[in-house]
Amino acid sequence: MSLLDFPYGGHCRCGALRIEISAPPVLTAACHCRGCQRMSASAFSLTAMVPAKAFRVVEGEPVKGGMHGPTLDHYFCANCKSWVFTRIVGFDVFVNVRPTMFDDPKWSEPFIETMARDKLPWVTVPAKHSYEGFPTLEDLPRLMDAFSAQRGVSEA
Repeated sequence: MSLLDFPYGGHCRCGALRIEISAPPVLTAACHCRGCQRMSASAFSLTAMVPAKAFRVVEGEPVKGGMHGPTLDHYFCANCKSWVFTRIVGFDVFVNVRPTMFDDPKWSEPFIETMARDKLPWVTVPAKHSYEGFPTLEDLPRLMDAFSAQRGVSEA
């Protein structure tokens, strides 16, 4: 992904909430936790971790739904109720965006899977790394470097 591809936009199902990123994701993931299964009405949720300074809502006003703290805030479109992004309280360096909200969901393939202990027995994802829980903060730089190298993304 070259920096010439940015800004990169997306929107909720109805289009009332529009988002934009100005830098590539640093990591993608599938989360198998029961909360994500319930929130997505599916076997897992997908995430593209984007630098917070590179993410913005360009149209509409997101509303909190799902988790309202103390550790997570989930944001939805007020109109269609699509789950668009998540902010982790106290970890405001990144925003976790649902990658299928992008106009072209090219970043939706998960590089890691988290909460694999809750994975439904019939689920298979192409993630390169699997965690029974979540990776440690110490693991994140290594994972982000590996993701960047795989995708051919540079900070240049």
